[in-house]
Amino acid sequence: MDGPDNVVVVSFEHDSDAYEALTDLKQLDAQGQIDLRAAAVVVRGEDGRLVTKDEVAESPVEGTATGGIIGLLIGILGGPFGILIGGSIGVLAGALFDVDHEEHTDSVLGEVSRSVRVGRTTLLAEAIEPSSEVVDTAMARLSGTVARYGVGHVEAEIAAAEDAQHAARKKARKELHEQRHAKHKAEVDAKVEALKAKLHPHKDTAPAGAAA
Repeated sequence: MDGPDNVVVVSFEHDSDAYEALTDLKQLDAQGQIDLRAAAVVVRGEDGRLVTKDEVAESPVEGTATGGIIGLLIGILGGPFGILIGGSIGVLAGALFDVDHEEHTDSVLGEVSRSVRVGRTTLLAEAIEPSSEVVDTAMARLSGTVARYGVGHVEAEIAAAEDAQHAARKKARKELHEQRHAKHKAEVDAKVEALKAKLHPHKDTAPAGAAA
C-alpha cells in the first residue's frame, strides 16, 4: 500500500473509547483503507510507567505490537527519559534537541509523551495511510484527538534518546566514581593524620624545663 508510514497518537475525552478506536483501526485495515502495522492502548500510571492494556500486530510473525516501533516508543516514553521529557522541566529534552526554552520542546518524543497523560488511556499506532482523512474521521466519531508523526522522525529521536540515556548513565557513573575517590582520599588522609598523631603525641608540647 502506498502512503506515508506514520505513528498515530490518539487521546480521548472518555478512556473507554480507546478500545473501540483500536477495533475501528483493525476494521479499516481489514477493509484495505489503511495498512495497520501495530497498535496499542496504553495507560500512564502515577509512577510515570506505561501499561499496555490491549494491542494488535500486523502478523503473528512479528509477535506483539510491543515488538516494533510502537514497542520501542512505549519503552522510551515509559522510562526515566520519557517521564522527564513529558514533564514540565524537560531538561534532557532541551539539551538533546537544542531548544531555547527547556519547558517547551519541538521534539516528537516530547509531544507524544505529553499526550500520554497520567491516568488516561491513549491509543498508539503505526500505519501506512494513503489518506489521513480515513483515520481522522474514524477517531472524530469517538471524540479522539489525533496527532501523527513520520516513522522516520520517531525512529531518529528514539535512537537519539537511547544515546542520551547512555551518555547520562556514563556521566552518572563517572561522577559517582569521582565522589567515591574523593571520599576515599579524604578518609585515607584522615587516617594518616590520626596515625601521625599517635606516633608523635607530644609533638606540639614544649620540653620540660623550657623557659616560659
